[in-house]
Amino acid sequence: MDNILFNEATIATEYINQHFKEDIPTTAVILGSGLGNFTQIVRVLETIKYQDIPSFPQSHVVGHKGNLTIAEVADGKTVLIMEGRFHYYEGYTPQQVTFPITVFHLLGIKNLIVSNAAGGINPKFNVGELMIINDHINLVGAHPLRGKNNEHIGPRFLDQTEPYSYELIDLAKKIGNELGIPHQEGVYIGVSGPTYESKAEIKAFGLMGADAVGMSTVFEVIMANYYKINVLGISSITNMATGIAKTKHEHSSVVNIANMVSDKFSRWVKEIIIHLPNYT
Repeated sequence: MDNILFNEATIATEYINQHFKEDIPTTAVILGSGLGNFTQIVRVLETIKYQDIPSFPQSHVVGHKGNLTIAEVADGKTVLIMEGRFHYYEGYTPQQVTFPITVFHLLGIKNLIVSNAAGGINPKFNVGELMIINDHINLVGAHPLRGKNNEHIGPRFLDQTEPYSYELIDLAKKIGNELGIPHQEGVYIGVSGPTYESKAEIKAFGLMGADAVGMSTVFEVIMANYYKINVLGISSITNMATGIAKTKHEHSSVVNIANMVSDKFSRWVKEIIIHLPNYT
């Protein structure tokens, strides 16, 4: 089995190019649970529903709208937005989860900002804070590049020294400080879900060096690295993890907290995009 659905992605890319009248931006954003309000502070130019794009998976999780959108963040500065993502726990294969990243590559995306709702493991974190991801641990139990590899597309053995761009991390910190948006920095551990983690698992993850835990993002970042797309990751700490939290977990609570911090997240990401380099 090939590790990439490349032919299907080519067809999807052709469809997108045919149906978007605007030029495709060179920066893309993936909006996680409850962070869909970003589209309210930009000027939406065009939208395609996921269900209309050939081979594009469908999101079935609350807080994921299922739209591919081009929006203007400032004069002449546009961004491609995925309003919702796909998860391994929904039954999708790693190749399906990362299908949009291959499409992004074919569309000419150079920068990718990924966001997610995450549980805080680091006891110094607080619910409602934002965390810049500086590294990750893949504990999903699967890998998006497993299978027959085409060396003409990407390397068989992918280097992961800098999965999250140091340059983009520095830019995010600078912009965050200028806007007065407090933020943390740390390691994100990706797990399969859909259950929230046990106390013992969280204790183990903390010993492994994880600061936050979630059920997405890692596959997408690996695939973006495969295509040499620069990545910035931001987690919204929507709950403290099991054993640290004083209450039991509910997805509705996660979405509610994400909605509460969506304004500062959106302002931060918008300003980061404005200051990203232009590509020709």
